[in-house]
Formats: sequence, structure tokens, C-alpha cells
Amino acid sequence: MPLQTLDFKPGIDKEATDYSAKGGWVDGNLVRFRKGRVEKIGGWAKLGTNAFLGICRALHSWIELGGTRYLGLGTTFKYYIEEGNAYNDVTPIRSTTGAGDVTFAATDGSSTITVTDTGHGAVNNDFVTFSGAATLGGNITAAVLNQEYQISLVTSANAYEITAKDTAGATVTANSSDTGNGGSSVVGAYQINVGLDVYLASTGWSVGTWGDGGWGSTSPTSNVNQLRIWTHDNFGENLIINPRGGGIFRWVDSGGLGTRAQKLSTVSGANLVPTVGLQVITSEVDRHLIVLGADPISGSSRTGTVDPMLVAFSDSENELEFEPLSTNSAGSLRISSGSFIVGATKSRQEILIWTDTSLYSMSFIGPPLTFAVNLVNEGAGLIGPKATVTAPSGVFFASKTGFYVYNGAVQKLPCTVQEYVFNDLDLTQAFKCHMGLNSEYGEMWFFYPSIEDGTQEISRYVIYNYEENHWSIGSLVRYAWLDAGIEDTPFATATDSSEQFVFQHESGYDNLDAGMSGVFIESADIDVGSGEDFSFVRKIIPDVRFISESSVSNNPAVNFVLKRRNYPSDPLVTDSTSQIAASTQFKNLRSRARQIVLRFESDDDLPSGDALGYKWRLGSTRVDVQPSGRR
Repeated sequence: MPLQTLDFKPGIDKEATDYSAKGGWVDGNLVRFRKGRVEKIGGWAKLGTNAFLGICRALHSWIELGGTRYLGLGTTFKYYIEEGNAYNDVTPIRSTTGAGDVTFAATDGSSTITVTDTGHGAVNNDFVTFSGAATLGGNITAAVLNQEYQISLVTSANAYEITAKDTAGATVTANSSDTGNGGSSVVGAYQINVGLDVYLASTGWSVGTWGDGGWGSTSPTSNVNQLRIWTHDNFGENLIINPRGGGIFRWVDSGGLGTRAQKLSTVSGANLVPTVGLQVITSEVDRHLIVLGADPISGSSRTGTVDPMLVAFSDSENELEFEPLSTNSAGSLRISSGSFIVGATKSRQEILIWTDTSLYSMSFIGPPLTFAVNLVNEGAGLIGPKATVTAPSGVFFASKTGFYVYNGAVQKLPCTVQEYVFNDLDLTQAFKCHMGLNSEYGEMWFFYPSIEDGTQEISRYVIYNYEENHWSIGSLVRYAWLDAGIEDTPFATATDSSEQFVFQHESGYDNLDAGMSGVFIESADIDVGSGEDFSFVRKIIPDVRFISESSVSNNPAVNFVLKRRNYPSDPLVTDSTSQIAASTQFKNLRSRARQIVLRFESDDDLPSGDALGYKWRLGSTRVDVQPSGRR
């Protein structure tokens, strides 16, 4: 018999059976399809060596007028602006005590310091910076006390505990001489309350804001005890930031990276600025600051309570003016379909706003109404605040029922992995789901927490190639994603050795300083010959292209795994595993079956040097098949 050429359809199909998907692929990890062929994805490296505190679920980059590039990071603990590989803490201050309101108490032989401050308002893990303290008399010196601390335990409304440390971060233990209280000049500056790295919900009356969720639905327990998701946007050179359900803050570029963001409603000249919200966004052409889920106006002030369906907008070119007047374009509107606003994004000449059930289009129309809002779709809400992205071909988003694209109208995307993904998606942590673009490859990435993995955290991804219309899947922990643009490559955030970093993707071919492991692609069942008779698979002639970085000297290879079965209901049996290098012409095999499965995987047992600095791309594999009869 002539050689049998095996050309596969691009994309992974999890909707069909392994046999009915023949001619395609059914599983894979850390691979993409480009121009119809499968290849290993690009690698990643750290953006510098510095780590930051807290899980980062929001990234935002911009360039100020002087040409300086900034990267904003909103974490569970803080808000940072990265510049020159340094993470500058601009987290807003919630409150500052008067001198002498704070006192300290130490215990001989313990590193735990009890701090007393009546009505402090702090929660576990909050950050506070002390100044003006005097020594307690022994090891707990003024230098030990006068620095930033993370609160280890809140013991009451008036007291909490910290762990004493020196200026290098090493733990300090009190001695018998530490009998003072820090003196009468101690000042404590409290940063805004931290958020959670897990979504908590409760049910019943008096849970969350009135109207926040449908009858009997779950709601966050409070804004403090809520999954911390930041939104951010620029208003000119200044940065507007908002922790979901919390305050609206502004960082002023002219103040420099040593200054903190300030609550917008407290800035000089602010008039009826919302004090809380679910998201901030700036309209591009007409230059309005928009707060979604703003607190309404009552009399001459804001109520301070999120209205989950209220959209408030400032006057044009003035983020400080929110009072609706005949002389300005400030105002508000309320949308009606759904229970609460989940998220929004900018598109062409419009802002798209999703509730938990519906999609609205908000567009600038000028005075007297300023904005018009139209209901675009009911039934396809947003699964999480970050689960949408704008691409050249439309706006992609995910609901709890599937993937969609908006391009003037909403269409559900045909998806060959939908059942696989949404049956595995942990809906209790659905707010963590997020989307990002990898525009160089025409890809939309969707990250989600997996029930099977059981971590309640982002652990898997889906890739949709919107230029070639196919899907792939894999496992990768990434909490946030930012496409290249201002950045040279896509950025993402993740954990490495219990510390949090920004990673540059499509950077080389490796996982940090190690070879990328667990890379594979596996085919659907392939009929050997006609599939009616048994056949011998005698030889494989691989077609694999290896691409190595120019600075790396290696001998890359992949493993070829042959599996077989005789009927679709039979379990797969692995017949052989063969190493394929760049010089491999063919591999002799001896497998007798009706159907075979091919698997290509990175050789994780390569010597460390050979495992680095390469990717592989599959072409048209050929097999030598000989008939063997019906029995």
C-alpha cells in the first residue's frame, strides 16, 4: 500500500466523539494553530525581578505626554504603578488618625504588638503606616514602629495586632524593657481596606445592596469582604481607579510616583462626584468620566451606597463635575434589564454595558440627554467583569452559557469546546473569568477556574483564533492579561515561588528559565487503511519543524506516541513512544489495529540544555500501512 498522509483539521474538537472527530484533534496543551498547523506557543519571562503584593486581576498601560510608559496593577492588597521595573505603591489612604490616637503594647519574648486605635475600621491584612512613634524602651525602637505594617489580626473594633520587624523586614522580638506605648505623637495612616482573592456570596434578606441580584440569588457579603477587582482608565494624563464596589480615586501624573491616589469626591472643586461604584470608564471622543453602579444623588450629596443599575457621567472634559445642570452635560441614567451591572468596555463610537442578563449600547448624542442607551440583547449577560475584549473583528464576551461576539448585533460563536469548558467552569468563582487579546496571532484568550482542578482559582484557558475560526485549550494560571500595543508583548500576572510577578508572553520559547513542560497535541481516531480490516502500521515518517533561538545551542526533540484500538468503545492502548529529532527520517513501528491515535508532545526528559530555547511545528505526517485481514 502507498504511504498514508495524515493531514488534520486545525482546532480542537471536544463536542464530537473521538471517532466522529476523525481528521482533527481532540486534546492539547500549550499549543496553538497557525495557518492550519499546530505549534508550541511562545514562552514567557518575568518583567524584571521585583515582585508585588497581592493577586493582580487588572492591568492597564498608558504613555504620558513626556513619553514615559506606565503600567497600572490593581491587586487584592494594593494599587501599583510600574515604571522602570519598579512597583510604586499609590494605594489611596482611607483615614489618618490624630496624634496620640494610636498606642502600642508589647510582651516580653513575643514579636506580636497590640495596637489600640478606637474605631480603626481595619480588617485583616489591611496596611497601615505609623509615624511619630517613640521607642517602647527595648528592642521595639522608634525605627521598628515607624514604617508600614500589614495587620495580622483584628481583635476588636478598637484593637489589632501586627508583627514587629526591622527596616529590612526581619522579625523583632520584644524584651522586658519594652514597657512604653509609643508616646503621644503616634499617627496611623490607613490604606483602603484590602479585598479578597476568593468570591464570597450569601443569600437572604439584607445581603448586599437592595436590588443587587434577583430574587433568591447570591450577593457579595459586603464591599470589604468581596473579590477585589479593579477597573481603571485615563482621563488625560491622570489615572482614575476603582475597586469594584468601593471608592473612585484619581492619581495625578504631575504629582509623581511618590504620591498616592486620592478619593475623587474629596478633590478641590469636586461637585457631586460619585463616592462608590462598580466600574469607571472614560468615553473617548466626548471625554466624559463614566461611573457604572454609582451611588445616586440625594439632596445636595451622594448616598454612599451602590445603585447597581445606575450610570453616572461627568461634564465633558471635567471629571470633577457630576451635578446635572443646564449649562453642562453631566447626568445619569438607569438601565433596567438585569439585576446589576457586571462590566463594560469601549467599542467603536459606543460603550457596551453588560448586566447579569443583558447587553446595552451607550452612545454619545449630545445635549440635552448627552447619552442614549439601547438594549442590544437579553439573555446573554457577562460572566465576570473582565470577561470581554475588543478585537478588530468585534467584541468578544463570555456569558454563563457560551461565547459571543458583538458586531452591531450579538451572535453566539460556534464552539467546538463549549460543553467541555462550561461543564468544567467553577461558577462559584465565575467573577474571576477574564479575556485578553493576543493580536499578533489573531487570538482571544479566555481564562477560567476549573472544577476538575478544584483550586477555586484560574487554572485553564481557551484560545479562539478569530482570523482562522478554530479553538484550542490548555492549563495555565494567569490572573490578568494585557495585549501588546503600548507593551512590546502581551503581559500577564501569575505566581512564582509564592510571589507575584508580571510576565512577558511570547518571549522566547521557555517557561521562565526552564523548558516548557506538558506541551502536547493528540489526534482523534484515525482509520488505518479503510478501517474495515486490521492493518499493520509499520513506519512513521514525521514532518516536524524545529525553530531554535539564535542564541541557544541545543538538540531539540519531541516524543511521538502511537495509540491504538479496534473499536470506538475500546480503551486506547499505547503501543510505542519514539523520540523525533530534527534529523529523524523515520521510525519503525509494529502496531496492528483498526484505529490509531497520534500524540506529539514535548520531550520533558531532554537534558536541560536541549529542553531550552525552541519550539516545534507539525507538518504532514505519513505512515506506512500494510493490510492484515479481518481477524
